Amino acid sequence: MSPLIETVLFIFGLVALGYLAGATGYLKIQTGDALSEFAVGVALPLLLFRTMVSADFHGSAPWGLWGVYFSAVIVAWTAGHLVTTRVFGRDSKAGVVGGVSSAFSNLVLLGIPFTLGVFGQQGFEELSLLISIHLPTMLMASIIVFQFVSRRDGEPMHPLIILRDFLRKVFTNPLILGIFGGLLWRLTGLDMPALAMRFVDALAGIAAPLALFAMGLGLNKFGISGNVRPALALSALKLVLMPAAALAFVWLAGLPPLTAKIAVAAAALPSGINSYLIAMQFGTGQALASNQMTIATALAAVTMTAWMAVLQMVFG
Repeated sequence: MSPLIETVLFIFGLVALGYLAGATGYLKIQTGDALSEFAVGVALPLLLFRTMVSADFHGSAPWGLWGVYFSAVIVAWTAGHLVTTRVFGRDSKAGVVGGVSSAFSNLVLLGIPFTLGVFGQQGFEELSLLISIHLPTMLMASIIVFQFVSRRDGEPMHPLIILRDFLRKVFTNPLILGIFGGLLWRLTGLDMPALAMRFVDALAGIAAPLALFAMGLGLNKFGISGNVRPALALSALKLVLMPAAALAFVWLAGLPPLTAKIAVAAAALPSGINSYLIAMQFGTGQALASNQMTIATALAAVTMTAWMAVLQMVFG
């Protein structure tokens, strides 16, 4: 078995173990919420904090990575919106959810462990630069698009309330706080105290496997009920179209091999919980988003392996 396939099987195997633990009743499904809360609220922010403190970003701004990745987001989002509204006849609000589901990669619970396992610490440092703006950008884009379609449908929204809610979500997000905290500490030029670093290392060290197991356990809450055909179509857009677009853009942009691999791998990740949370916030497309997330995560074990093989052939 090749190291790549073994790594992918290990990563998705942890997700599967979490799912089986809930499906068999060995662990309560609510335990997944608690584990996810700990992973997202404590372990992963400390992992990002440590990375921001110690990483060597080679003094370059990641404009190429950001530009390529979000260009692929635009392609997948547009396709998801059109498929939801034109092919499956849903309204424009559900179309926003379809677009988000087709373009919002699970960069945290799945992306961080996957990148660490496949590309190592240097690859994770590149991914951290993407994570730093991913959530704020995707949240703001979804709010703006939803506001546009709501106004078009004659339902006014209040921009100040929207802006307030957006800022609250961003600046109370523990992942964003972990990144900003690490950058601020880095700017001081001080070394972390040895005891503090032991605490950080201990909790950051369990972040990746904990996140994967918690994600699998949490999938039991969603399942698949109705909306299977549109969910399958959106999953195909997320797992095939978006990484294909990213691959084309990295080739056109001439990005360095590692940066190119991270951009395509990030685009190839399945959708995460955020697409469902956005659907809940907007009050439409909840079943579509949850079904798509479950289906895409299951299929990603195969598609991610295929995309990693493609990246190996193209970039070495």
